[in-house]
Amino acid sequence: MNARIRRVSLLLGLAVLTSLAAQAAETPPATGGKATITVTAIGRKDAVPPAVSKDDVQLTMNKERKQIAGWSKGDSLGLAILIDEAVDTSAAGQFDDLKAFINELPPNAAVAIAYASNSTAQVVQDFTTDHARAAKALRIPRGSLGAGSSPYLSVIDWLKRWPATGERRSLLLISSGVDYFRGSWGPIYPDVDTAVSIAQKSNVNLWSIYYPSIGHRGRFFGIVNLAQNSLTKMSEETGGESYYLGTSAPVSFKPYLNELLMHLNNQYLLTFAGDGGEKGKLERIHLKTELPDVEFSHADNAFVAPAK
Repeated sequence: MNARIRRVSLLLGLAVLTSLAAQAAETPPATGGKATITVTAIGRKDAVPPAVSKDDVQLTMNKERKQIAGWSKGDSLGLAILIDEAVDTSAAGQFDDLKAFINELPPNAAVAIAYASNSTAQVVQDFTTDHARAAKALRIPRGSLGAGSSPYLSVIDWLKRWPATGERRSLLLISSGVDYFRGSWGPIYPDVDTAVSIAQKSNVNLWSIYYPSIGHRGRFFGIVNLAQNSLTKMSEETGGESYYLGTSAPVSFKPYLNELLMHLNNQYLLTFAGDGGEKGKLERIHLKTELPDVEFSHADNAFVAPAK
């Protein structure tokens, strides 16, 4: 091989290496997925919890200790209030407390109001930070039963249409929990798990207040027990809580709403890295702290986004 050929080969080799280096610079390396969950700090004996720092939190995923990438007080909030049209119309007697609760929310909290009817969420007020406007949208439930009425399908419907309201999201369902679409069977209504899965993937905490439905059918002990078990499962597995007083209508919503307001005011956003694969996946997580007067409430599973 003469000198000229060697020179040309060397130049071609350098060109190829330069091209590969440029491609490597333009194409970022694949990174793992990220998960963000909302964590509620709860004080012992219903006391206001102290501030919690990142160093106070221990995270395990599938029994493996994970490093926490981010821990911050969640300032923005999107709160959806969904009222079941099938509850007894006497529930409207509790709406003064509900209006007061809405007006006590932080100024930057966006609130929306909807009514669950025929397995859909009929929005009467879109998300707004005008709390007086949101409170004004409340009306007496129709007290109507429908063959296609399922509060869980209504929850699913609204979750699928939820607009961008920030990373901290909650939905409060006021309902008997009775599913007139699926009928009285199960230990749990079949759409509960779907609602839980969608809420976990969207990082939405689901809360519920039990109120009896109109008519006699929804007040039989077996049906009420099934309904309350379903509401409890849906709330607890998404980091929320279910409130009820036996099988009777609550005397007042105020204690429940006061507790809910305290929970919403003591929430944090936790972020960590994980392997979400190509499509993302739900992973079992658990949090604990050494702080003596604090416990955590959070969804059972966190959604790890797809790797990029």
